[in-house]
Amino acid sequence: MSDQTTPEALNAETAETAAREGVSRRRLLGTAGATGLVLGAAGGATGYAAAPSTAAAPLTSLGSGRAMFHGKHQPGITDPMQACGHLVAFDLTAGAGRKEAAALLRRWSDTARRLMAGEPAGTRDTDVARDSGPSSLTITFGFGYSFFGRTGLDGQRPVALDPLPDFSSDHLDRNRSNGDLWVQIGADDSLVAFHALRAIQRDAGAAARVRWQMNGFNRSPGATARPMTARNLMGQVDGTRNPKPSEADFDQRIFVPDQPGRNERAWMANGSYAVVRRIRMLLDDWEKLSLKGQEDVIGRRKSDGAPLSGGGETTEMDLEKTDKAGNLVVPINAHARITRPDQNGGAAMVRRPFSYHDGFDTDGVPDAGLLFICWQADPLRGFVPVQRKLDRGDALSQFIRHEASGLFAVPGGAAEGEYVGQRLLEG
Repeated sequence: MSDQTTPEALNAETAETAAREGVSRRRLLGTAGATGLVLGAAGGATGYAAAPSTAAAPLTSLGSGRAMFHGKHQPGITDPMQACGHLVAFDLTAGAGRKEAAALLRRWSDTARRLMAGEPAGTRDTDVARDSGPSSLTITFGFGYSFFGRTGLDGQRPVALDPLPDFSSDHLDRNRSNGDLWVQIGADDSLVAFHALRAIQRDAGAAARVRWQMNGFNRSPGATARPMTARNLMGQVDGTRNPKPSEADFDQRIFVPDQPGRNERAWMANGSYAVVRRIRMLLDDWEKLSLKGQEDVIGRRKSDGAPLSGGGETTEMDLEKTDKAGNLVVPINAHARITRPDQNGGAAMVRRPFSYHDGFDTDGVPDAGLLFICWQADPLRGFVPVQRKLDRGDALSQFIRHEASGLFAVPGGAAEGEYVGQRLLEG
């Protein structure tokens, strides 16, 4: 171990001393700030605003994590996956138009900014998350295809937001698909996530009503001995080949450029497009497969996510390798083979899903699977070509069912003093 004292250890020591001496929380934060510590990104460790505490015990690292609301891009796209999530779509109510939508986005943006900083939602705060820190809360807003007609902004609707084509694997419930407005909420604490959901729903007021809501979860940060790629409800390591912000062409693939082309709209600069799919996993059928059968379907080892052609999780897959009998080691219809960008004209997207479990059907079949969320600069060059290829012969398709779908334009982040979507609604 290093002989240097870590910021986390020094922070804990400072807080313990302050608690013994009866120093106020405000004083504690001032002292810690003077030593140059970063407490959950400048204020995240202050916890939920409340009466002054005489025993200023520090928040755990889980609660102190803070994402920033203002920025070039909206939060919840490149941030690490959180433990809890809510996806909710709204439709504008009869008579609500551009003016009401602008007022709603202004309210939502102010609430998101407050909650992501670990502050109360406003004067009507419910105190559900009173004792919690920001817990890496992110709140993300998007516009559906129908939003533009309802607000008289058809001329500002991007071509990339055209409805997704039909796929053979679709069994879509139209009542749980699409919507005028979409909100993604993620946090590392379930009460913080729920508190944000209720605040957003209340803020909708008479302007919009909930169309559908879905709730999800992931493994909690720190639940494993070392950082590792998440697993889905099939037990598979999921997300190995996600593009990374460190890659040179990441922004080009995931975000709309600052100077959009003729088929794009200026208000979408630095934004992205979210494809949302509720994918039921037919777990009873999946779990009947042998381990080898499951690995052949995916094309990767279940234990560590490594390709069946050998190596570790991040080893490049050898698509031509054969066994002693001359059979391809990675089957021709393996999911990991079909979804590779180099097998789809370079199509790439950031997958940032949540798992879900909504109980059981009347016949006892689990209603569980993946709330699939993927981000890309253009769905026609990201999600669509990959899904079309999967439709033509993916081994995984017999074990999943796409039950709901949505496509949303997610504008760039709001600058200080702005609200999300302001360039669209006031441009």
